Amino acid sequence: MPEYSSFVALGDSFTEGMNDELPDGTFLGWADRIAVMLAEDNPDFAYANTAVRGKTLGAIIDEQLPIALEVRPDLVAVCAGGNDILVPGTNVDDVAARFDDMIRQLTKAGIDVVVFTGPDMREVSVVNRIRYRVALYNAHLHATVARYDTRVVDLWAMDVLRDPRAFCEDRLHFSTEAHRRIALRTAEVLGIETKADWREPWPEVEQPNWLTMRRSDIEWTKTHLLPWIGRHLRRSSAGDGLRPKRPNLEPFVPNARHGGRTPTNGNGSEAMATASGE
Repeated sequence: MPEYSSFVALGDSFTEGMNDELPDGTFLGWADRIAVMLAEDNPDFAYANTAVRGKTLGAIIDEQLPIALEVRPDLVAVCAGGNDILVPGTNVDDVAARFDDMIRQLTKAGIDVVVFTGPDMREVSVVNRIRYRVALYNAHLHATVARYDTRVVDLWAMDVLRDPRAFCEDRLHFSTEAHRRIALRTAEVLGIETKADWREPWPEVEQPNWLTMRRSDIEWTKTHLLPWIGRHLRRSSAGDGLRPKRPNLEPFVPNARHGGRTPTNGNGSEAMATASGE
């Protein structure tokens, strides 16, 4: 695997780790899980996660991109634009053009970049209506990946993420199990060896009937969709006033918070079973 001594994750709620919740109410997420893997046997490893829920592409470019360009880490992960294309009437081509320019700046600075596409939400009731916009945006992202020769974690191609259990009750954020699988897929893209397989089928469950699904849609509309519309009309965000969980590129040593124990043998950090999925 490539030797990455520094890693910066840029983005929104996906990269922040929602809703991969820890007992203390904070979030782990795929990016922290990857940081655990990269930190194994690498005592000089440094990590920053500047992502904040609700951030639009413009905010990520203005607030997070300059940090990565200043510190110039070995690796930058980018997932951005999802909050933009959720909004009806958004010009997806324009969002993709701004994303492309961000990747251009990062690769021009000599940084290794990994890009994430949007998932296929065909099985997620109601939310699947934006599927065509996600597909169009993904087509642009693949063009950007080819243009700048970056790595890509194609979430759309991950069949296991089409299962509704990959999403939380809000139908937008990934579940803990999905974050685990995404981390494993990202490790694969980066050339990190793992023992677990992200392709492992989900356990068989009884499918809900039509009436149960309709009741679920109504409850979801009241609990999640209407509040989201309200925030959009007020031009506010779920991340207003929140700071990134790791705003600066600093030494990273996995500990109990990341799903395991802090190593005590003095020879560097070890990958945690919960974080790595092994």
